Amino acid sequence: MSLPLKTLPTSTTLTPLTTSLHSPFLPIFHLPKLKTPKPLSVRISKSPSISASLEAGVGVMATKLGMMSFFEESGTFVPVTVVGFREGNIVTQIKTDAIDGYNAVQVGYRRVRDKKLTKPEMGHLEKSGIIPLRHLQEFRLQSVDGFEVTQKLDFNELFKEGDLVDVSGTTIGKGFQGGIKRHNFKRGQMTHGSKSHRQLGSIGAGTTPGRVYKGKKMPGRMGGTKTKIRKLKIVKIDDELNILMIKGALPGKPGNLLRIAPAKIVGKNIPKN
Repeated sequence: MSLPLKTLPTSTTLTPLTTSLHSPFLPIFHLPKLKTPKPLSVRISKSPSISASLEAGVGVMATKLGMMSFFEESGTFVPVTVVGFREGNIVTQIKTDAIDGYNAVQVGYRRVRDKKLTKPEMGHLEKSGIIPLRHLQEFRLQSVDGFEVTQKLDFNELFKEGDLVDVSGTTIGKGFQGGIKRHNFKRGQMTHGSKSHRQLGSIGAGTTPGRVYKGKKMPGRMGGTKTKIRKLKIVKIDDELNILMIKGALPGKPGNLLRIAPAKIVGKNIPKN
């Protein structure tokens, strides 16, 4: 007695079989499920006046001269950093959203000889008819209306005494340092047979996790990084000496390049959440 055998379908197109068919001679094909697109939810929110990547206003570049003591009219002693200005702070380029994808004002600072710049740098400045300038930085703004190429930015027009500014620059490089100097660790005992004086100590467990966690505070290179100090007060503006006096310490040694821009203040030029 011969058993009836089921034959495979002759059509070339494979159709998915239902769960009711369980034949050892017919393979079961599973088609991938198609994901239905989710409806896009449009969230209407008021755009902030100044985002994290934008400046509160155009700023200038300056040179750190040093620190001194300053006495206010009330007799209060204030430690200040003296900031001077060399030739420069000229608008070298205006970038617009239509051409470059964002609005920004490029500013040049510190005049140098032609030999100090490369040919691409000289070509970029000669295109606008600007003198050779060592430093070029951008200030991203919401609108670049009112700015022109070769326009000189005067700090007297941008800042006033009592204004708050954000100052950024490169800190003093201190080389490779240990944990005590770099992270303010405490040292071990110097007596009673202790052999752990300025060593780092244990940096992790043994079997679990069996490795050192990322971000562990350890010896390494200290300083020489870009930093920004926010909301510093302008104490004095001297037009004759062409200097600013800013309350507090600023990054870098005397002669260091500084970037000064209006401070971002929540509630004033940054909206509250």
